Amino acid sequence: MKQYIVYSQEVQEAKEKGLPVVALESTIISHGMPYPQNVQTAREVEQIIRDNGAVPATIALIDGKIKIGLSDEELEMFGNAQDVAKASRRDIGYLIATKKIGATTVAATMICAELAGIELFVTGGIGGVHRGAETTMDISADLEELSMTNVAVVCAGAKSILDIGLTLEYLETKGVPVVGYGTDTLPAFYTRESEFAVNFRADSAEEVASMMRAKWDLGLRGGAVIANPIPQEEAMEASFINGIIQEALQQAEAQGIAGKNVTPFLLGKVKELTEGKSLDANIALVKHNAKIGAGIAVALNK
Repeated sequence: MKQYIVYSQEVQEAKEKGLPVVALESTIISHGMPYPQNVQTAREVEQIIRDNGAVPATIALIDGKIKIGLSDEELEMFGNAQDVAKASRRDIGYLIATKKIGATTVAATMICAELAGIELFVTGGIGGVHRGAETTMDISADLEELSMTNVAVVCAGAKSILDIGLTLEYLETKGVPVVGYGTDTLPAFYTRESEFAVNFRADSAEEVASMMRAKWDLGLRGGAVIANPIPQEEAMEASFINGIIQEALQQAEAQGIAGKNVTPFLLGKVKELTEGKSLDANIALVKHNAKIGAGIAVALNK
């Protein structure tokens, strides 16, 4: 296994010194945002993690290796590269064997983080059960991963393009705790709340860390969703964003877009229809998650 994993110098030193490390995905760079905002955001998010006492490790598949921590050049290359594969659990073996470049989704980042001994991962929003999944069976591999991989995931809830109610039902079946960070309801990515309650509320990093430690000490496999609402000043009006999502979904259906192409299409369409406001919100919530996630990583490390 070790021959497949390569650490950046910064992450290697952090591991040797026993410092807290925070995993970051690379799909957000390659598929989540346009260039140059993607690279700029990635750099700023890494810096927020450093400023809050932890070490960032952006994860990607490059040249047949799992890279834990990317150099500045690698980040730049990722932000610009064409035909970057979107890597989930099923794709990792193939992409490593063929030495193709792969951006890790939530599921793949969790797998790689666990292999590297990293317990906390910061992302924008998790995947979930897509609307209409009762007929299409379109359910993100992220949910299955959360049930079996020991990594806590700090996110702004589930992306609001999903069926949030069914996503929560699936997580309940799989025994994945959904924890509201300073909130009683699940945030819905662009908005601070939804009509759905979280399982538990935690108001400090220490509370989250002690819960995760107890869970893992007991041998209860799997991660947790740590749902951290978007900052108030960046949040979007629920009725406005939901109307736009509805329109984007109709366009996706009309164009026959399916499978893993749905999310990038919908996010792009929502950005277009909100005149870029959704991208600003996306950047704001990832930065806020980085700040909270670094605090939890520090507490877990104690």
